[in-house]
Formats: sequence, C-alpha cells, structure tokens
Amino acid sequence: MENPHAHYSARLNYWNSTVSSLARLESLSTRARLFTGGLILVTGWLAFGSRVLHPAFFLVAFAALVPLVILHESAVRRRQSALRARALFEAALARLGGEWAGRGTAGTQFRSPRHVYSEDLDVFGHGSLFELLCTARTAAGQAALASWLCEPASREQALARQLAVRELIPRAALRENLALLGQQIETRIHPHFLRQWGEAPAVAFPAYLRWFAPLLATAGAVTFMLWLFSQLPLSAFLLVILITGTLTLVNSGRIERVVDALDTPARELELISKSLAALERETFHSSLLTERAPHASQAIAQLETLVDRLNWAHNLGFAPAAFVLLWKLQHAAAIERWRVRHGRQIAGWLDSLATFEALNSLANYAFEHPTATFPDLSPDTPHWAANGLAHPLLPESRAVANDIELDPQRRLFIVSGSNMSGKSTLLRAVGLNTILAWSGAPVRASHLRLSAFSLGAAIRTVDSLIEGHSRFFAEITRLRQIVDLTQQSLPVLFLLDELLSGTNSHDRRLGAEGILRSLMDRGAYGLVTTHDLALTEIAAQLPGAANIHLEDTFEHGQIRFDYKLRPGVVHRSNALELMRSVGLPVH
Repeated sequence: MENPHAHYSARLNYWNSTVSSLARLESLSTRARLFTGGLILVTGWLAFGSRVLHPAFFLVAFAALVPLVILHESAVRRRQSALRARALFEAALARLGGEWAGRGTAGTQFRSPRHVYSEDLDVFGHGSLFELLCTARTAAGQAALASWLCEPASREQALARQLAVRELIPRAALRENLALLGQQIETRIHPHFLRQWGEAPAVAFPAYLRWFAPLLATAGAVTFMLWLFSQLPLSAFLLVILITGTLTLVNSGRIERVVDALDTPARELELISKSLAALERETFHSSLLTERAPHASQAIAQLETLVDRLNWAHNLGFAPAAFVLLWKLQHAAAIERWRVRHGRQIAGWLDSLATFEALNSLANYAFEHPTATFPDLSPDTPHWAANGLAHPLLPESRAVANDIELDPQRRLFIVSGSNMSGKSTLLRAVGLNTILAWSGAPVRASHLRLSAFSLGAAIRTVDSLIEGHSRFFAEITRLRQIVDLTQQSLPVLFLLDELLSGTNSHDRRLGAEGILRSLMDRGAYGLVTTHDLALTEIAAQLPGAANIHLEDTFEHGQIRFDYKLRPGVVHRSNALELMRSVGLPVH
C-alpha cells in the first residue's frame, strides 16, 4: 500500500509549485492588462482625439485586451483552486502528525447529551472521532457518517461496508478530486429541504403553454424583425407584445412560485451533480458502490442548464428580448416539468452520494492509518478480544497498546489505578474501536475479534444547572439507560468510569455491587474503572469478574506512567504525590 505521508508530501510539493507558477502568471497578466489598457487610452486619443491614427489601431488594441482578461481570470481561478488543494494536503499531513483537532468538521450538530455513548466516547465535537474521520462535503454525507457512528450496523451491513472501504482505500486521486470539488462549491446540502422541494405538489402551468408560448415568442421575434426592415407596421409587433404581456401577467404567480422555491436547491444540486458525475466515471465492484442511480448527473445537469438560462433574464441587456421571447415563463415551466419528472428521484440521489461519502471517509482513514486492521465480526457467542488495542484518537507514536478479552467466562473487568494512569483512555479505546468496527472501518488494534453488542458508556457525566441535575443524578440516569439496553436482543457492552463517585463510600460500595450484579445477571459484559480500592473487592463477589490495573512510579519528584494493563489490584496511589508536586501543603 502507498505510504500516506509520502503521497501527501508529493502532492503538497506539486501544488506548492503550481501556486507559485500561477502567481507569476497572474502577476504577468496583470501587468499586460495594465499596459494594454494604457495602450487603448493612447490609441483612442490618437485615433478619435487628434485623429493621428486610423481607428483600426484602437480596435486592434481593444481586441488585444480580451484574451488578456480571459487569461487573467483563468489564472486567478486556477490559483484559488491550487490554494485550496494545498490547504487540503497541509491538513492531511497535520492529521498524520496528530495535529488535526480543530481543523476538520466537528459534527457538533449531531451531538446529543442523552445518547447512550456518543458524548462519553468523544464521537462528536472538537478533537472527536467524527472530526478525525469525516471528509464528506455534503450535509447528507455527514449525516450518514454520524448515523453509522451512533447506530451500529448489522453484521451483513458492516461486512458490506468493509468490502467497499477496502476497494476505495487506494483511490486517493478520486478522494482528492471530490474534496477539491466540495471546497469549490460554497454550499451545504440540506437533505430534508431538497427532498421536500423535489416532492412538493406541482405548480400547474396551463397545458397549452407547451406549444403556444414558443409560437408566441417566435411571432414576437419575427414581427419585430419585419417592422425593423419596414415590412410590417409597428402595430403588428405591439399586438404580439400585448398578448405576451397578458400571458406573462396571468402566469406571474406561477413563475414566482417556481423561481422562489428554486434558488437553494439549484445551487445545492450542483455539488450532487458534479460529485455523481465523478463517480459515474469510476468502475466499482462491491455492492454498496455499484448501487448508484444511472445518469443522475446528466439529469441534474439539464436542470443546471435551465436555471442558468433562466438567470439570463436578469441581465439588463437581455431583459427586453427575454420579455418578447417569454423567456422566464418558458424556462419556469420547463424547470417545473423537470421537477415533476425527476423530483422524487432526488432522495435516492442524496442517499447514494451520502453513502459513498461516508464510505469514502472510512477509506481515507484506512489509507492514512495503514497499520489499522479490519476486525473479525463474529456471529458466535458474545465475546470481545483484542490484541494490541490502542486509542484511535491518539497519534500512533504516543498510543500504548494493550491486550484485553471479554468472553462468557470473564465478562467483567474492574480496572483500578491511580489518577492519570490511563483508565478512562482504556475505556474510550474499547468503546471507539467497537464503534469503528461496526461502522465498517478498520480499528486501532493488531487484531480485534468481536460479536455484536449494544454499547453504553458513563464516562463524562456532568451536572446541569439549567435542568437542575447534579453529576450524581446525571450518572444514575445514564446507568438507568444502560440497564434498559439489556431488554433488547443484543448483549450489552458497558463502560463505566469511576462508578458512583458522586456519593459516600458506603453507598458507593453497595450501589456499585448492586448495579454490576444486575447488569451481569442480564447477560451484560463490561469494564469499570475505579481508584477506590474498596470497589475492587466486588470482583470476588461476582462470578465472571476479575481485577486488572494500571500502574505508575514516582521517581525524582516526577510521576511516570507506562499505561500497560496488569492482572490484579493496584497497590499504590499517587494522589498525595500529585498534590505535593503542585505545591499543596500535604504531609
């Protein structure tokens, strides 16, 4: 597989060179335009002021300006596109260097504090899994990816996504083209709005307009030309104009309804059209990539042509002719016929592109993390077994890998350890890799074999002043959600950080044992972290439970962590050392 750093570096060098070349061309064309503009002024004065030169010299100078203007505008557009491409690969290299947080799409619109794991596992927001993964340029694609991360797929769906992602991994050029296309079109497609526009009741233009409007427009043009050459009286042309104006006035309401409803969909469908056109040029084999609407881009291109022509009527120079030719009426009716014919297909086009963009996001992640592996999604007895498991949001150079296995004989691990030893990071590593696995993506592990679970997490429960909820109440509410998950068909995988830390030690010990016993009695699997060593005694009371821990050492006034899992209970705490290290008077 191609080295992603080498690929991105080579592309960045190419676009840096292109930006420099186009900047020089832009500067040269600017100077040439200024020189030609000055030459036009001089020849104009000499030709029409002092009459020293023949007017043909002025026309030649003016004609020379036209290609220079075209060249300059082309250079400006190409340099802007090259700058976007350069920024794209700078961001890609930043992702490889672990400096991607805050530079991508955070997906904050998909956040839900009541979701059973997304807030606790950093699925959305600054530095989130969504920001790391998402390369989708349409709101529909972003929504599809978000739903995959929040709603685990069936085994068949996840395996189909894996096949599609594997096929897309080497297609870096396609990803680049689509990314640049998305940056060029400054819009966000709103799936619901587009579907609503496509499926709205038709604006009913009179059927006779289909033949009468072109006939009347032709009559207007012909009578005008014949009057201009003195072949008909002006009254004949004015009669046609009177009929034209009456017809326009009668249908003005219909025209405005079409035009007013058209603006946003027309701009936003442009990105769908160009993206689908790029995909139609590709040959795919996996089922999710071949399920595309044929010729969708051509149909949307027809709408774009109609909209462009409709907008000609707003040009002051063309407006009189547009009135005579019934331009707005004919094109508004044609656009409405297009919508009646294709409007209900828009939902399918959106879904097709959204699915591709979500798959492409996962493929881009796989390309940039060649050591990530596709998990073995097993239909067997519930189990979760990983070798070399690491946190996917941490750079590979910093992430410490661990082995961990849950199965019917060992369904619960109580993870003890001191502050900052990596307990919460371990829970998130398990949770995020579970999400990646069932979304169809590769995972940060040398090997991961797992069955289907309903995932629930209580890691970042916070109080709410507005809702009047304490942290403890927020935590037990989340625990109630996780317990409720056990009523569903899939076994539950729960991840609980510092269980019931918001209450006294007596109630915490009894409450924690009761909750864990209830979860295990209902067939759940999970990990619970604690720095309260009293909770580690629960493992002896629950069949299928065991203690594991994370250690630290305190050397020369500094605390060191190795973040490696070990069996048993941790034997020391670093709380006092941490307090002393920041200057607190603890003895």
